[in-house]
Amino acid sequence: MIGSYKVQSLIKSNLYTETYRVEDGNATPYFLKLFVLKRIPTKLINQQTRIIREIEYCQKINHKGIVSYIASGTIEREESDCQYYVTNYFDGELLSQRIQREGRIPEEEAIRIFRGILNAVQYLHSQPPILCHNDIDPTNILLSNSTGGEPELIDLGHLSERCGGSVWFDTADIDPLYHADETMVGIFDEQGDIFSACAILYAMLTGEAPWKTDVPVEGDYKERFLALKQYRKSNKLNIEALSVGDNIKSVLRVGLALKSSERAASVKEILQILDANSHPRDGESHRSSHTTQAFDTSQQQSPNYVEFQIKRGNGRGFEDIAGMNDLKETLSKQVIFVIKNDEIAKEYKLTPPNGMLLYGPPGCGKSFFAEKFAEETGFNYLFVKSSDLASSFVHGSQEKINQLFEQAAKNAPIVVCFDEFDALVPDRSWNNVSAEEVNEFLTQMNNCAKRGIFIVATSNRPDKIDPAVLRTGRIDKMVYVPLPDFDARREMFELYLNGRPMEESIDLDDMAKLTDGYIASDIAYIVNDAAIVAAYTRTKITTDILHASIHNTHPSLRVDTMEVYDGIRRKMENTERRNFGSIGFKQKKALDE
Repeated sequence: MIGSYKVQSLIKSNLYTETYRVEDGNATPYFLKLFVLKRIPTKLINQQTRIIREIEYCQKINHKGIVSYIASGTIEREESDCQYYVTNYFDGELLSQRIQREGRIPEEEAIRIFRGILNAVQYLHSQPPILCHNDIDPTNILLSNSTGGEPELIDLGHLSERCGGSVWFDTADIDPLYHADETMVGIFDEQGDIFSACAILYAMLTGEAPWKTDVPVEGDYKERFLALKQYRKSNKLNIEALSVGDNIKSVLRVGLALKSSERAASVKEILQILDANSHPRDGESHRSSHTTQAFDTSQQQSPNYVEFQIKRGNGRGFEDIAGMNDLKETLSKQVIFVIKNDEIAKEYKLTPPNGMLLYGPPGCGKSFFAEKFAEETGFNYLFVKSSDLASSFVHGSQEKINQLFEQAAKNAPIVVCFDEFDALVPDRSWNNVSAEEVNEFLTQMNNCAKRGIFIVATSNRPDKIDPAVLRTGRIDKMVYVPLPDFDARREMFELYLNGRPMEESIDLDDMAKLTDGYIASDIAYIVNDAAIVAAYTRTKITTDILHASIHNTHPSLRVDTMEVYDGIRRKMENTERRNFGSIGFKQKKALDE
């Protein structure tokens, strides 16, 4: 125990700090960083308050885009007194992992992340006294699950007031590729943070850091930076060649200027340039290439009007899914073939199935399969949650349902995925409030395949769906998606680990055995948790790190919960002759659900 926190595992340690994963009394995980006062350099302590500077700075911060301070305290150990502080546990994907996986990030998404980083940095720069992060790079940006993928600055070990040449924190672990030239001589200020944020924007748009070159990752910081500084001087960054909007080019020019006198002086200046009207790149709009053109809003009929964001099904499709061969073959013959071969369909009077329900325990890949189906077809794709159809207007939800199907028909052929379908179309016999909305769904779903709309609905509780929705002509196929088996779990570990720095000796069979009863999202969390720990310690992912992550992660579904789902499955199979049965579970690529 450290204070009131139970230690689960050691994450990393050095001469004077130790970082742990801990739990409180409710089994909620946190990070805890402990400082051994006997060993700590004097410059890291505020000599007036006798408190670690890092702890004092973190206590002042309260922003959604920065790791959250939870608590702090002092404990006595036999060797030395120690100070510690606790932050929220990181849950999500590091930006470095996403760039490594995807390469270039779509412009619209990159700007969204960039704005989130700027907002957090601007908050730090507005503090009295002004604080600078001083280590903004993709390994210290978390795309947090708890905030829906919003960026969060983590690792506050370099947080400080402006440094004009004398630096109190350690610079040996800083990545020069994302730092301005002046930091080599100990100048860390607001302009240094702006350079780092703009370097991240460049990396998101291009897939690599600006002035990317082979800089040694170890050794003296100044020696590493000197080599990079010489490279920057002799190699101009060709920002004009980027296929982005003129305002983004302007941001990169003033944000990545090597001379601080030519660089933007504040985050506000960067935001003003980013928001300024500018000409789009030749022949294109600033809209992401993954989103279709907006609908004509001049014909909006009510304040309840909504534009549903319809994406294009670009990707590897069924190649990303192993197993499920019967289902893939059936869909290829009965749906994809019919819609893609319009003349043959007319000749033989073929009509594709109207819709499919994927049901089973949460976290097993139902929404992922729907997206891969859309990619396989090349059709447009629309993902719909119950909140998307909520409305405060009388009959407002009915109107939105109607708008959804109208917009889908205009963008046909299209796959429409309804997530948590039981919340959208609950059984009217016990939920009269939703009866009008369910009736609207029934009307719109009738033979909607003839309009080029194919429905893929997902549900954890299909027994709560109104029976009329599940009749033929609306939902024609029902498929149970079970927990991943041993082979699937092994392949998940292989694929989630692929492309990450890891030891070659990791035994994937061992990992699969240790995760019996875990769902796909559990395994995704375990690997990502291990990757964050490894990135935090600047080491490779090891067997020990994975074992610790498995040990600290309990299966999301309890045995009694699975018994409930087995009962639901038997009920659906016994009463529904159109049930396609279990599709099995094995995949080639990370799941989204």
